[in-house]
Amino acid sequence: MAAQNAHNPFYCGPVPRPLRSSLCPIYTGTGMIPTLTWTPEGVRFIDQTRLPLEESYVLATTYEEVADAIVTMVVRGAPAIGVSAAYGVALGAKKSQAATAAEFAPEFERICTRLAATRPTAVNLFWAIDRMKALYANLSDSGVPLSQIKERLLAEAGAMYEEDIAACKAMGAHGAALLPEQGGVLTHCNAGALATCGYGTALGVIRAAAESGKRIHVYADETRPFLQGARLTAWELMADGIPTTVICDNMAASLMRQGKIQAVVVGADRIAANGDAANKIGTYNVAILAREHGIPFYVAAPWSTIDLATATGDAIPIEERPAREVTHHAGKQLTPNGVGICNPAFDVTPAKYITAIVTERGVMRASYSESLRAMELVS
Repeated sequence: MAAQNAHNPFYCGPVPRPLRSSLCPIYTGTGMIPTLTWTPEGVRFIDQTRLPLEESYVLATTYEEVADAIVTMVVRGAPAIGVSAAYGVALGAKKSQAATAAEFAPEFERICTRLAATRPTAVNLFWAIDRMKALYANLSDSGVPLSQIKERLLAEAGAMYEEDIAACKAMGAHGAALLPEQGGVLTHCNAGALATCGYGTALGVIRAAAESGKRIHVYADETRPFLQGARLTAWELMADGIPTTVICDNMAASLMRQGKIQAVVVGADRIAANGDAANKIGTYNVAILAREHGIPFYVAAPWSTIDLATATGDAIPIEERPAREVTHHAGKQLTPNGVGICNPAFDVTPAKYITAIVTERGVMRASYSESLRAMELVS
């Protein structure tokens, strides 16, 4: 095990007990990776920092441990973060020693505040917490006993889990029609089953296209500095038997010029009312390159990622990740001591570069200010 961990660039030592768990189903394809699972003891996560060389799971037995799993990217991806936070709220309620709803109210607020402080860019996080808050307020105001409130909070988190899988399947069906019958499709970061509760957003579109008989070859940007494409996207798609080639982030333009890329599909962590989309850092570069080469650029995300309260991408908060993710690799320092480090986790792709936005509700095109608002009113 020690030798194996030495080759894992994101192994930072053992997870403190009681998080570490040796009980883990082995993923064998179909896009239904057990990214997160509710258990009687707490929330079990596949540890994405240890993939692809080691498939292991961690068990969060308190809401604080759920928050830590989100911050440290044991679990990542906007939809998965949202559902994880919902389960964190339910777990915090379950563990509470309060006797009444009134007694639990201040503790409930602390739980929600802690989880909301984990990662600022993914709007799904706040959507899920707000949904749990609304349910709690309604039940508490109605005089429902705390024991029943706890049950309802857990059921609501479970409903979000199932809704996310259904949304991924639906957007996959909508988006598959946009991809070519055969050819190369580039994706950035990991917007697959690992970023959701199953199947995936951008990779859900690719999976659905492959399942329909389209001959797709995926080019996965490695996605520095955390290498979600090289580690996670490649791992998922190889297990599904979908042809995949990992490329360095700076190779995309060359492949596009050679005619190897026929479409680009990515996920999103927040989409503003005008269609500007925040996604993993480097997505903006890919969108510009796709426009220059006449290649369609699609964004696939659940409706919970749409933030109509944020007018444009300029107002989307961008998370700054730890400098160590840039300065070190496989535990070894790469940069000179004292050098400045910039490590934003996301960038914002302006709506003008996006060919279409795919959600479970359908496919929307520019003007996004109109099409997104119209879809909100219809649904």
